[in-house]
Amino acid sequence: MKVAWFLIICFSIIFSASEAQQPVRIGIAGLSHSHVLPLLRNLSRNDIQIVGIAESDTVLSGRYSRQFGIDQNLIYQSLDEMLDKTKPAGVITFTSIFDHLKVVQACAPRGIHVMVEKPLAVSVKHANVMAKLAKKHHILTLTNYETTWYPSNYKSQEMVNKGELGELRKVIVYDGHKGPKEIKVNSEFLEWLTDPVLNGGGAVTDFGCYGADLITWIMKGEKPLSVYARLKQYKPGVYPKVDDDATIVLSYPNMEGVINASWNWPFNRKDMHIYGNTGYVLSDDAQTIRFRLNEKSVESVEKIPWTKSPFKDGFAFFSAAIKGDVIVSKTDLSALETNLTVVEILEAARKSSKTGKQVKLER
Repeated sequence: MKVAWFLIICFSIIFSASEAQQPVRIGIAGLSHSHVLPLLRNLSRNDIQIVGIAESDTVLSGRYSRQFGIDQNLIYQSLDEMLDKTKPAGVITFTSIFDHLKVVQACAPRGIHVMVEKPLAVSVKHANVMAKLAKKHHILTLTNYETTWYPSNYKSQEMVNKGELGELRKVIVYDGHKGPKEIKVNSEFLEWLTDPVLNGGGAVTDFGCYGADLITWIMKGEKPLSVYARLKQYKPGVYPKVDDDATIVLSYPNMEGVINASWNWPFNRKDMHIYGNTGYVLSDDAQTIRFRLNEKSVESVEKIPWTKSPFKDGFAFFSAAIKGDVIVSKTDLSALETNLTVVEILEAARKSSKTGKQVKLER
């Protein structure tokens, strides 16, 4: 009898371990966001298994199918059909920002977790509906940003939390590039990226979200008291419907956050400057930081290894979150709560630019 119980326990342990090692079944909603390309280039991952792709544009899906050798049987024109036939545990979304809500509306009642590409939603109204659905149906609704996986950002945050810079005074985030048309993004992406309805704005949405996310994270989820912004069109002939430059100021009781988001930089950039009353740290790129901790010190440069990032990318993180290997806290960079604040900041920035006044956020 003891032997039988011993064998049962052994088989249970082996089965549980095997189950834990199985890749998570994932569906893809949409292909028009070019951030899908790193995933399509590496479909043979061992942490996730792509079981279906929903894309109504057959020309686009056909092009990617040929380019990346995707099995045509994985591709569906309807999201609902893909969900019902493949039954994924989670869906990664590469649609327009406006359509993020539609994806959550389809997935939540089916108990399917969702991760969208940044930002969470085009408006506070959309974001609140998504949050209610997520809560009602007990699903994860996460937002992926490239900068979430920069080890330099984690090191910078650690220095703030340890008080190495003194009291926090200012965080300045710079994000953007020459412009989506200038860097030749694909036509399907450009079409909705420059549409004020489908994207919710231009550079203010595309790159303003990074700074709003990072500053909210550094502030441990605290909302700013007010938002003041100036949105500009330096290239109205290229981007007639949306802004191509945004400067957003976030006011906190003892700190200021400044977001510089633009399609007018001379080169690609995603960097952040953090100042305390005794020192500073500058996150120059994904791995490089520069810092001075006091007036008498000289500037030091440090390259942070990729191993200091909690995950190599958002897809590995999504898989771990679905399995329960990682618990997403409310103040995490990808968390729903953090990104509800991000959307509120971006909406306030658009309103402030129109009125020329500060917009106070609800506490």
